[in-house]
Amino acid sequence: MLESWRTKVAKQQPHYQAEDKLTEITQTLRTRPGLVYATEIERLTGELAAAGRGESFVLMGGDCAETFATTTEEQIRLKIQTILQMGVVLSYGASLPVVKIGRIAGQYAKPRSLDVEKRADESLPVYRGDAVNGIAYTAEERQADPSRLLEMYQHCLATLNLIRAYTKGGFADINLLHKWNEGFKTNPAYSRYESLAEDIRRALKFMVASGAEIEGLRDQDFYASHEALLLEYEAAMIRPAPHNDGLYNTSGHFLWIGERTRDIEGAHVELLSKVKNPIGVKLGPTATASEVLALSEKLNPQNLPGKFTAITRMGAEQIRNVLPPILAAVQAEGKEVVWLSDPMHGNTIQTDSGIKTRHFDTIFNEVEGFFASHQAVGTVAGGLHIELTGDDVTEVLGGAENLTEVDLEQRYESLVDPRLNHQQSLEMAFRVAELLQNGTNENLS
Repeated sequence: MLESWRTKVAKQQPHYQAEDKLTEITQTLRTRPGLVYATEIERLTGELAAAGRGESFVLMGGDCAETFATTTEEQIRLKIQTILQMGVVLSYGASLPVVKIGRIAGQYAKPRSLDVEKRADESLPVYRGDAVNGIAYTAEERQADPSRLLEMYQHCLATLNLIRAYTKGGFADINLLHKWNEGFKTNPAYSRYESLAEDIRRALKFMVASGAEIEGLRDQDFYASHEALLLEYEAAMIRPAPHNDGLYNTSGHFLWIGERTRDIEGAHVELLSKVKNPIGVKLGPTATASEVLALSEKLNPQNLPGKFTAITRMGAEQIRNVLPPILAAVQAEGKEVVWLSDPMHGNTIQTDSGIKTRHFDTIFNEVEGFFASHQAVGTVAGGLHIELTGDDVTEVLGGAENLTEVDLEQRYESLVDPRLNHQQSLEMAFRVAELLQNGTNENLS
C-alpha cells in the first residue's frame, strides 16, 4: 500500500489551511512527467554499491536550502563546477571513480526546531523553505502555500535540464581542470596543494599525448538528491517504471531522511520503504546500532548493495566514540550499507553576535574521525556529504583564507545553515585527497 504512510506520524510537515488546494496541486503533480528516470536511478544504485565495496568514492554536495531566487544559470553552473572540480581532485587522490551527487533540484524545504518564530509580541509560522512559505516576516508570506509545490517542480525541472546540458555538453570536460583551478591559485592554501594539482595536470597531459581514449572524461554522470521532507510532494512524484513492476520516486535520484524524521515507525521511513531509489538516513550522535539495523531492514529488506546509505552527522567531539560500535554491529550482521560523512550539521555554533556558523578545522576534524573509525573497524569510508556553494560567500570560519567573525558579515547569504564557499570546498577536497592517498591514513587519531 503506497498510501500506508498516511497512517503514521508525519513530523515536520506544513500546516496547510487550504486542504482542497493542496489536493488539487498534488493531483496536478501526479500528471506531470517525472524529473528523473528509473534507469538513471538504477545506474546510481550500482555506483553506490561500488562505493560500499571501496571501488569508488561518493561526493554529495550543494546548498543547505535552495531558493527560487537563486535558481539561476550562473548559480547552478558554479555549483556544478565546484563539485566537478572537487571530484577530479578526490578521484586522483583515491585512484578511484567519484560518484557526483548534488544537493540540488529539490532541496527547497528544511526541517526546523520550532513551529513558530516570535519577534517582539508577534508570533508567525517559521520559515520552512521556499517550497512551503516565504521568508518575509508577514502573516501572508509565512502561511504555507500549496502552490509553491508546483513552483518547486518547475524550478527542479529547469535545474535538471541545465545540469544535463552542462554535464553532457562539454562543460564537464576534465581537461578544463587547469582553467578552473586558476581562481584557486590566489588561495593561501594553494602552495600546499600545488604539487598535487600539478600531478593531476601532468596525468591529463600524458593521456592526451599518448592518444588515450578520453571521451569518457568529457561527459560526466551527475545525480540529484534532496531530503524527502514534504510527504505530499514526494508521494505525488512516485511512478511505476515502464520496464519492471517497481515504484520509483522521480523527484530525485537519491533521497534521504533527516535526523528529525528517521523514526522507524514514522511516515517518512514508511513512504520511502516503498520505492526502489537508493535511500539515505542521517545519523546524529544519539543513533544506536539497533536503530541503524532496523532502518536497514525496513528500507532495504533484500539487503541489496547500494540501496541503503547511512550519513553520519555526529560532531567532531563524538564521532570517534559513537561511530565505531555502530560500524562493528552492522558489519557483524552482514548488512549492505554505504557510509557517508556529513561533517557539517554536528558542528554548528553561534557567534557572540548570534550568527550561525561552523569552523573549517572542526568540520575537517569530523572527516578525520569518520575515516579513523572505519579504519579501526575495517569497514569502508564511502564518501562525503557537504553543504557548499560555488560562490565566494563568507559563512564558515577559518580555512586557508582564515575567515573571522568580522568576515562573516561581508557575504553571509544562506537563509538557513552556513556553507563552505568555493575556495573552502576546493581546500576540503585537497585535504581529503591527502587522506585518500594515504589509504585513509593510519596516522589519524
